[in-house]
Amino acid sequence: MNLNSLHSLSSSFPTSERMPVLFIGHGSPMNAIEDNTFSKEWQRIGKSLPKPNAIICISAHWETKGTFVTAMEKPPTIHDFGGFPQSLFDVQYPAPGHPELATALSQFEQPNITLDQQWGLDHGAWSILKHLYPNADVPVLELSIDFTLKPEQHYQLAKQLSVLRDRGVLIIGSGNMVHNLRMVEWSKLNVENYSFDWAAEANTKMKSFIDSFDHASLIDFSNQGQAFKLAIPTSEHYIPLLYTIGMSTKADNVRLFNDVAVGGSLTMTSVQFG
Repeated sequence: MNLNSLHSLSSSFPTSERMPVLFIGHGSPMNAIEDNTFSKEWQRIGKSLPKPNAIICISAHWETKGTFVTAMEKPPTIHDFGGFPQSLFDVQYPAPGHPELATALSQFEQPNITLDQQWGLDHGAWSILKHLYPNADVPVLELSIDFTLKPEQHYQLAKQLSVLRDRGVLIIGSGNMVHNLRMVEWSKLNVENYSFDWAAEANTKMKSFIDSFDHASLIDFSNQGQAFKLAIPTSEHYIPLLYTIGMSTKADNVRLFNDVAVGGSLTMTSVQFG
């Protein structure tokens, strides 16, 4: 990043208390309006953290060719799903954007980050933020996932972003560590912590790699065996984890939360770094 662009934000983003980094398993869009174990924990975390100057969310639901960042003053709420009750489509999350911060991010030297005026906040962002910050009074940006980048490149981009932690910016990766919708056992959705053996194996290994700061193995997820291949049939829900580990350090305390399996082939496992 061109640090001059960040320094120009000093009046809006003075050096402040170092913010944690969150990877949040967002699961079903219905978690946005349900009062359940997951949403209650998101609410608890929101109350426990210092109020951020801004939030950057890397959502599994915004894949692009090239890396983009939302740059509008009022990002729209995107209902990027179907087949759910009208009450979910009625939800709005009217958080402001932060064009100044977006412009600073667009000064990255490698890779280039393009300002976007079209996207907004998809459910990977607002379904979580609705519980974390229900007043929608913190500026929010979304950063897209460039599907042309290799896992290592996502990780390195995250390392550049990590400087924002000391400027009061909360960075959230929103996806699911184990996410295989084709293999969901829909009849078992209400069975508590129901997991296929391969999903439990992959989830356990991921947590072990996180705990031991073995980022190389997490980056090289495609070569971790059959359980990982089943857990990550496509990478968009896993890549946000690479952003969060890329912004973490060995000095960060690591806390798991919502470490629950759903429908056999999904996990809500989430991590707070710092």
